[in-house]
Amino acid sequence: MAELSPPPVPKKLREMLKDYPGHIERLQEQLNRVAEESKSVSPKFEVAIWMLEGQLEEFIHEAQAELSAAREGENDSMIAMAKEQESLMFRARSSNGGMKGLHDLWDYFEENKDAS
Repeated sequence: MAELSPPPVPKKLREMLKDYPGHIERLQEQLNRVAEESKSVSPKFEVAIWMLEGQLEEFIHEAQAELSAAREGENDSMIAMAKEQESLMFRARSSNGGMKGLHDLWDYFEENKDAS
């Protein structure tokens, strides 16, 4: 059996996080784990959503820590950049933002539902 290609990071998230390639890579790692699981209690698409949400929550916490550090340093430009990053991460995690329209991910799991 041919090896499956990895599931795609949803297009909207890739676009939103284009300036954060490390974040996209971490999301891809989470999706790869879901695809590699041979058995799951829940459908893989649902597990993928949960894993993406968890990883995006982690990005939010990281952005909040950066904002806190910038405020301690009292650097206005760093504070502004950290606020912008925090806002982006919240939008990426939002069901009306980055987590909206996950058709490419759904299609991947539907097309490969019989693969193990």
